[in-house]
Amino acid sequence: MEKKILIAVDGSIHSRKAIEYCIDICSIIKGMHYVLINIQPKISDFLIHESHIDPQAKAGLKEIADKNHRHSMKILDESMDTMIKLGINKKLIEKVSLPALKGTSKEILDYAKQTICDAVVVGNRGTTKFAEAFRGSIANNIIEYTDTIPVWAVGGGINSHKVMLAVDGSESSLVAVDHASFMFSGNTSIDITLMHVTPRLRDYCAIDFKKDADLMEEIIAHGDKMCIDNFYARAQKILTDAGIRKSQIHILEVGSRISIGRAIVKNAKKHGCTTLIVGRRGVNDAYFMGSVSRYVIANAKNCAVWLVP
Repeated sequence: MEKKILIAVDGSIHSRKAIEYCIDICSIIKGMHYVLINIQPKISDFLIHESHIDPQAKAGLKEIADKNHRHSMKILDESMDTMIKLGINKKLIEKVSLPALKGTSKEILDYAKQTICDAVVVGNRGTTKFAEAFRGSIANNIIEYTDTIPVWAVGGGINSHKVMLAVDGSESSLVAVDHASFMFSGNTSIDITLMHVTPRLRDYCAIDFKKDADLMEEIIAHGDKMCIDNFYARAQKILTDAGIRKSQIHILEVGSRISIGRAIVKNAKKHGCTTLIVGRRGVNDAYFMGSVSRYVIANAKNCAVWLVP
């Protein structure tokens, strides 16, 4: 079955890394079809308004639009040449250049929805927390605003095909498993690790309980075990139904004294997993899992993080 992925390119080293990752992972994902997309710079609304009443402004607007389109196509052509040189058949690559009428991130996500792409791939710039808060980035905005399309955030060079799926027993995690099963369907060599971090009381409440803390920890651990044991059976069935053998699926359970996000990043690095798949939300739409996925994307180095909404 064909898998259609949309790769956002802007000529930067970050988008180059995203391209290289997609080419590398095609050895374990069959039937890949690539769409390269570049969004042209947004033109001033004032200039657009003036162009309706001023012929000179109209001519200037056309000149800017033409230059933007030429520059955009140059980026797309260079990206396509890179893919062809690295072994991708030209027939499997499309190029799309669009003006930023609603903003770059919105244009990319809307196009992905309209053309039914299976994932959007972006280079994760790894900006500082301050920079993200101050101005954000296209990658960060796409990650934040996607509601139906999985986003693959590629940070740095990827040097292995080991996959880790961080799960918490939620429906969101099950959707992440389903996305992985579709992408890796029929692969008889890949190893997928289902990793679960046992939550602590602090993951649900920041208040330090002086009384009955041990009892509540025990209740949380018991409920989590019941939930995750049922989840494993469902997840394994989804994966095996997609042609992945049971022997290719591994379970890693971690009881951690550090935060869930840090535990995921630490264990992915420890086990050499450079593709890390996480769901956006947690059990009963728990917000803390959303904060976990943000932490993982911000801190996983030399890793591709698949965020599945």
